[in-house]
Amino acid sequence: MKYALIGCGRIATNHMKAALNNDLEIVAVCDIVSDKMEKLLEKHGLEGDKSIKRYADYKEMVKEEKPELVSIATESGNHAEIALFCIENGVNLIIEKPMAMSIEDANRIIDASEEKGVKVSACHQNRFNVAIQELRKAVEDGRFGKLSHGSIHVRWNRDHGYYDQASWRGTWAQDGGALMNQCIHGIDLLRWMMGDEIGEVYGATRQQFHDYLEAEDLGMAVVKFKNGAIGTIEGTTNVYPKNLEETLYIFGENGTVKIGGTSTNNIDVWNFADETEDDHKNKGLQEETSNVYGNGHTSLFADVIDAIKNDRKPYVDAYAGRNALELVLSIYKSQKTGEPVKFPLTNFASTDMKGEF
Repeated sequence: MKYALIGCGRIATNHMKAALNNDLEIVAVCDIVSDKMEKLLEKHGLEGDKSIKRYADYKEMVKEEKPELVSIATESGNHAEIALFCIENGVNLIIEKPMAMSIEDANRIIDASEEKGVKVSACHQNRFNVAIQELRKAVEDGRFGKLSHGSIHVRWNRDHGYYDQASWRGTWAQDGGALMNQCIHGIDLLRWMMGDEIGEVYGATRQQFHDYLEAEDLGMAVVKFKNGAIGTIEGTTNVYPKNLEETLYIFGENGTVKIGGTSTNNIDVWNFADETEDDHKNKGLQEETSNVYGNGHTSLFADVIDAIKNDRKPYVDAYAGRNALELVLSIYKSQKTGEPVKFPLTNFASTDMKGEF
């Protein structure tokens, strides 16, 4: 399967590694900074591979190389425009999070992909974490009984040096803040585990320590799910001196689970009324990861490849990407208006937050 990568920045190495692990035919890479392409290829021992073309213009690349699958790993603010062009040209996509920066663009991507019959996967790779897969199975098997509440805590650190690496970071047009960039994976997991359907959200965001950015470095929210359960969100890049945890809690009448680690990759608590033999194996489960992005990219790529071959929806589809985005944008809107936000969110963009801080 012919594969190409658009955007060769910080996260691109995970995409390249996943493409290689899945034996994709890498036909091209694209970035407006040629040095980034060369460094990425060198990192993966591909610098001498003459079959991999380099492009500065993604439109030219798509038209000339005709890849079957493309990853979009550019600045977040460019995701939607590139995605819509690729879809128009019949290309299947893996889009780094967030899928778009406005709810309207997310809906456009969904509509266009369905019209053109192409597969789109939002890159929420933590859904493939071993601990998360075990939790999902327990949810789907109804082992929690009635859900009471759940919470996600993303307590990380991002210092001045991180933002100095790229001028687009922390801007409303290209990135958003801690919730949109760092915390959206955890926010995706909370919504997915708690039944997906939301009634309303009340949120507050602040810019406590990063006054050189446009966006927030702290966000908190209360989420009312339609099934009666309540969710809470805490997301921040203000933890001193380094990343502390990304922790997901789910509480039900017959079960309590705490998924911890730096990126929801360990099972810290696993208690169910109907305890089974497998439950003993899950207690204390730890998945080794080399960085905060975890190991899920390879599994996500494998799933998308299979979805293309067998003409089915990807496990993490475009609707999943929109749902996570909708929850983040609703917290932003609640901060801006000072009011709870009713679902569905019909029109809001990160750029509507300009001048908030």
